[in-house]
Amino acid sequence: MYTKDELDIVDYVENEKPKSVNNVEHKKEQLKLAATTKYNKRKAINIKVLESDIDRFKAKALVEGMPYQTLINSILHKYITGQLIDKNL
Repeated sequence: MYTKDELDIVDYVENEKPKSVNNVEHKKEQLKLAATTKYNKRKAINIKVLESDIDRFKAKALVEGMPYQTLINSILHKYITGQLIDKNL
């Protein structure tokens, strides 16, 4: 089963007859750089967190040898990418 995006690509290739790109290796490098730049940007956010939780983050971060903001960012990243594992399961 194809997604709508995949079907759109097949339709484009079959019906629009796209032309080859000159210097394809250079173009691939440009696209890789653009994707890396887009998805590695950082954005500041503001959230309200219990002061006691911040104190716990600071204590854990001190043990890990990193700033507490870095620890929080790491936890969020691991959660959203499915890498955060619950030891109790």
